Amino acid sequence: MDMKKPKILLITEAANPEWTSVPLVGWSISQAISKIADVHIVTQIRNRDAFLRAGLAENRDFTSIDSEFIGSKLWRIGSFLRGGKGKGWTTVQVFSAFSYYYFEHLIWKEFAKRIKKGEFDIVHRITPLSPTIPSLIAKKCKDAGVPFVVGPLNGGLPWPKGYDSVRIKEKEWFSYIRSAYRFLPGYRSTLKNASAIIVGSIGTYDQIPEKYHSKCIYIPENGIDEKKIHIKRKRNAELPLKAVFMGRLVPYKGADMLIEAVIPLIKKGLLELEIIGDGPQRSELENIAKENKLENSIRFAGWIKHEFMQGKLSEFDIFVFPSIREFGGAVVLEAMSAGLVPIVVAYGGPGEIVTPETGFLIKMGPRKNLIESFYKKLLELSGNASIIDFKSNLAAERARNLFAWSIKAAQVLKVYDWVLGRAKKKPDFGMPLKLQKVV
Repeated sequence: MDMKKPKILLITEAANPEWTSVPLVGWSISQAISKIADVHIVTQIRNRDAFLRAGLAENRDFTSIDSEFIGSKLWRIGSFLRGGKGKGWTTVQVFSAFSYYYFEHLIWKEFAKRIKKGEFDIVHRITPLSPTIPSLIAKKCKDAGVPFVVGPLNGGLPWPKGYDSVRIKEKEWFSYIRSAYRFLPGYRSTLKNASAIIVGSIGTYDQIPEKYHSKCIYIPENGIDEKKIHIKRKRNAELPLKAVFMGRLVPYKGADMLIEAVIPLIKKGLLELEIIGDGPQRSELENIAKENKLENSIRFAGWIKHEFMQGKLSEFDIFVFPSIREFGGAVVLEAMSAGLVPIVVAYGGPGEIVTPETGFLIKMGPRKNLIESFYKKLLELSGNASIIDFKSNLAAERARNLFAWSIKAAQVLKVYDWVLGRAKKKPDFGMPLKLQKVV
């Protein structure tokens, strides 16, 4: 059997080593796959300069597609209608879907002849990650005899009950009719004609019609760059415990709930809190700290460059993250890899990343219940800080040993082998059937 490196056309519309979130995921996984497969990357032209600065050669390593004629116009419309910076992400996704149709049209125009000639063994769309954005070239690839792989797909986590006020603050108007994406051109065609569907979460798996589950392989969306992870928490936990929150300061991330939960602990000298990040909610959070005369005990660090993040995180004991609607949970992995013990809501990505052995999971519930649960868990830890030091190593090992990009790339390669008939059995990397036990 020919086991030479497969030739892959990787579609990563969003991929950029200088950005965070989805573009960083697109860049990281494509570069990891490039080390073990013969890869040519297709990306949007806005990423071109960053690719060149990273040392990639245009035409040899990647092709940039200029879809700005349509894409920039739709982005401006979506940005105008989203209701403010950092809000209305569903609105942005709606317009991104139509922009992506044009992007793929240009890809097919550029690569159709090469795909039909068999220059590529597989066409793999990594980004967009959203399961709401179809691919019109899935069928074209199948008709050309070239397998099409899509994913990791992740997104669409339902809003938890009792948080409509947060939903409104986030300007998530389109989320009420989100299921309409199933009627977009190419939605069913993508699932029908894809040879494999990589799903990044249980929630996404549940969204996909059952008849396509036989094509689904579970590989969580986010990962860890082992080359950049060389600093780990060295301190021993002692009072006051040092807790940190990291993320955009918007209502659904729950920083306001966290502050409310820790106020009594800070006043007793049991805990200190630092908030890393920025966003429209920052002034509101700072006012809460001032009103309680805790400006010196609740620090706001703002954004910190990604290359300095590991060193910063190593100064803390606990990563506290009460986000009520988190798809992937990249920040949770980042903190765990530094040896921080996470306390998260058992819902969405964090509920799949964190285990009872490596951290603490708080049961989803009404706002009042979440605040009380986070307070009780932190109070408990302040009376038994040795638990933090015990779980610290386990958290770091889980993040680094299971979520490194090189490991994820090796898993994707096994998906390729299955699609190409090199492996008879569909790969199974262990999809949790339900979320972990909660406290």
